[in-house]
Amino acid sequence: MNLSRRQLLAATAVAGATAAVPSVTAAASVVRRDRPALPSGIMSGDVTSNSAVVWSRTDRRARLTVDLTSHGRFDRAVTLRGPITSADQDYTAQLPLRGLRPGQRYDYRIGFEDAYGRRGETLEGSFSTPGRNRPVSFVWTGDTAGQGYGINPDIGGMIAYKAMHQTRPDFFLHSGDNIYADGPIAASVAIPDGTTWKNVVTEEVSKVAETLAEYRGRYKYNLLDHNVRDLYADVPIVSQWDDHETLNNWYPGEILTDDRYTEKRVDVLAQRSRQAFLEYLPMVHTAGRNRIYRKVSYGPLLDVFCLDMRTYRGANPAPGVAGPVAMLGAEQAAWLVREAAASKATWKVIASDMPLGLLVPDGTEIEAVANGLAGAPGGREHEIAWVLSQFKRRKVRNTVWLTADVHYCAAHHYDPSRAAFTDFDPFWELVAGPVNAGTFGPNALDSTFGPRLEFVKAADFPNQPPSGGNQFFGHVSIDPRSEVFTASLRDLYGKVLWSKDLPAAHH
Repeated sequence: MNLSRRQLLAATAVAGATAAVPSVTAAASVVRRDRPALPSGIMSGDVTSNSAVVWSRTDRRARLTVDLTSHGRFDRAVTLRGPITSADQDYTAQLPLRGLRPGQRYDYRIGFEDAYGRRGETLEGSFSTPGRNRPVSFVWTGDTAGQGYGINPDIGGMIAYKAMHQTRPDFFLHSGDNIYADGPIAASVAIPDGTTWKNVVTEEVSKVAETLAEYRGRYKYNLLDHNVRDLYADVPIVSQWDDHETLNNWYPGEILTDDRYTEKRVDVLAQRSRQAFLEYLPMVHTAGRNRIYRKVSYGPLLDVFCLDMRTYRGANPAPGVAGPVAMLGAEQAAWLVREAAASKATWKVIASDMPLGLLVPDGTEIEAVANGLAGAPGGREHEIAWVLSQFKRRKVRNTVWLTADVHYCAAHHYDPSRAAFTDFDPFWELVAGPVNAGTFGPNALDSTFGPRLEFVKAADFPNQPPSGGNQFFGHVSIDPRSEVFTASLRDLYGKVLWSKDLPAAHH
């Protein structure tokens, strides 16, 4: 449903963007069993200067309704009626909001109406649109509920989400592996140090996901965690996917030999996992194509280019394959160069669901970009070399690549003076994660693009549980006056482990 700027602003006056943030947990209505409930909380996503998407899920056929206000007062809210949802969508629903005012805080109340027009449980959330002369801040990480580490009530659940929430970011970039569809979650996990990790469990996470219901169940499981729900009600999400939304290291056309799966065709599994991903995460669906790669414009200081390194890739190659081997695919690579070159934003974040310079093996083959061989680009490195050279040729300034995937945190600086391939401008790649999964690392760096390791913090032992403290997220703030991009890497409790101020370059 479209909401025109005139219609919205006629009913919602401008309010101060510095209003205090209410407790989202205190903003729930009384639940009546004869009315639609909200078992999975609420979310907003893909917020820009004039648009957003809001999301929720109910427990029966019902119509999504949204009260939207910029007053902080719901007695002056505009009420919007969204789509009717049913079992076909697993009772999820999303509503795009358009015609919003830049630099404005919005509060929203979500509920569902039953067939008799009766509204059930409601929850309140908020988001802020970017505006001129406003600072920008966000957090990023990846890898949620991996290696069998789910919601552990003994430590307060997924507490890294609470640490991210406490930084009061404008949005949260989830860099992939929102779920671990291929990792069953049991009631307890024995840890090598002799301790036991305990999990909340549901039937849907007890085996690898194959059916659409099982993929959906993974998202519902994560939304049982109060830290996750509180963050999502208060902080818009920008969502990417990687492999574990479907299964480990998958590529199109793959046929499985894994005995845990009765459905061996990865393309069939990927179609189901993609449907669940698009149902359970609020995002703009580009031109009706359900395309996951997209640009999210966050005001004059920042554009975020969300890549999809999974859908268009070729089969995982052996290290010595000369290539080229697709990672982005020609259409997406051309889109990235074209849109980055056209961007008027000071900073361009390339949200990459896999790292560029770290060796990520898949058995004897290569899962990520780097092939581990010094020298000229090979395999998937060809596409990245082309993108980097086009950025240089088209004078795309102030790019920072952000990623997760490898389950530790690191800062890499790339420079042609150290590289075998030299046709690019220097840039930074920052790695965060996991947010609630086993910690590993560090991985080897490939020298093709000349990376230098500036910082690393990894596991104390392989597959270290979140309770060990080595869970990581990144934080970025951009100052509107100086245009300095301040990036930091932080641990499970929000402690700053590394920080860097990056000045903006101008033509």
